Amino acid sequence: MQLLRILAFPFSLIYALAVYFRNVLYDSGILQSTEFKTVIVSVGNLSTGGTGKTPMIEWLLNHLSPSSKLAVLSRGYKRKSRGFVLAQKTSTAEEIGDEPLQIYSKFPEVSVAVDADRIRGIKLLETSKHPNLILLDDAYQHRKVNPLFSILLTSYGNLYTNDWYLPTGNLRDNKSSSKRADLIVVTKCPPDLDDESQLRITRELNPGKNQRVLFCALEYDINLKGKKEEISLNGLQNKVVSLVTGIANPKPLIAFLKSAGINFDHHQYRDHHFFSRKEIDFFNSKPLILTTEKDYMRLKDSVENLYYISVRHRFLNKGDEVITKSLEKLGY
Repeated sequence: MQLLRILAFPFSLIYALAVYFRNVLYDSGILQSTEFKTVIVSVGNLSTGGTGKTPMIEWLLNHLSPSSKLAVLSRGYKRKSRGFVLAQKTSTAEEIGDEPLQIYSKFPEVSVAVDADRIRGIKLLETSKHPNLILLDDAYQHRKVNPLFSILLTSYGNLYTNDWYLPTGNLRDNKSSSKRADLIVVTKCPPDLDDESQLRITRELNPGKNQRVLFCALEYDINLKGKKEEISLNGLQNKVVSLVTGIANPKPLIAFLKSAGINFDHHQYRDHHFFSRKEIDFFNSKPLILTTEKDYMRLKDSVENLYYISVRHRFLNKGDEVITKSLEKLGY
């Protein structure tokens, strides 16, 4: 794979030029971004996956004013439907995507919709659900929409400043596009990341005068949820466990489970992988399957001995207060 990425370097130069000129067209006003009366908050990254966008959406939903009428709009990556789809109780991962289904399962009072056409999706949410605020999931690079507030995520282990353009690297937008963000959040940090390291990273990211750089770590729930019951993570220490992941970067989860003394065999698949009948039968032959919450959305109707471990962001140095105050300034 590394060799293929090196050979693809000329194509990455073409991609970089295309992205650069596209941004120039928007920045110069030749291409227009659409503004909406509804407050639009964008959450995204400059790279392809693995920065914790869904946990960030969930964090925002947990901290926005409970009196607000909220909506989430996502593309619904890898779903098998097309067009605008509004989440319902009967929705499946095939219909709306695993991450939107995860969000809707946790926040059924929130209007969750998917549409690759973000402008159309926003308009349909406005006319059908009349939200006060719409969270745009994975939409930082979508210049057709001009959000009121933008949160840019970058992973501690792969800062966008150290990355390169697709297909050689993982960047899908110019590094200079980071200047459009109101907040830059470095995710998946070590929980004990010291002030000196935070300052070094902040200098490397080189934020603008009106930008803040925040840091957060992943925090895993030790209570594992299944179809019928919850079990403690500590209760797995003497059990035969199979870990199934279909996420962009399972390394933090693997490190956490090993630190907790859990012995497991790991079955790793591509991000958003839809499991085959043969794979499902294999999982059902195992005593216990542990998976991520996102993967659970695709497996819950097919695998019986299934539990998931949920994850959330925990901000360092009171970064949560910075976001909360920013939301309050927006009126939420």
